[in-house]
Amino acid sequence: MRFEARIDVAHLPGVLDPQGATVERALPALGYTNVSEVTIAKTIRLVLDAPSVDAAQEQVDEMCKRLLANPVIEQYTIAITKLVSV
Repeated sequence: MRFEARIDVAHLPGVLDPQGATVERALPALGYTNVSEVTIAKTIRLVLDAPSVDAAQEQVDEMCKRLLANPVIEQYTIAITKLVSV
């Protein structure tokens, strides 16, 4: 079976987010004075073949721990969607 994985990686709470802070400081200059708590994160999307959704989830979780996220300063969430064959 074929699955699409969406991985959202963001800083752990309490870890400095200099990009988010820079954007938050810049937005009022553009007239957006009602914005706060800006964070910058990344999204990774990939397609993989696996025998089940659980196997796909487990494999992507391992990818995150080994390469896609830095568990010391980042947290991640994984969403797995089964792709329909045409």
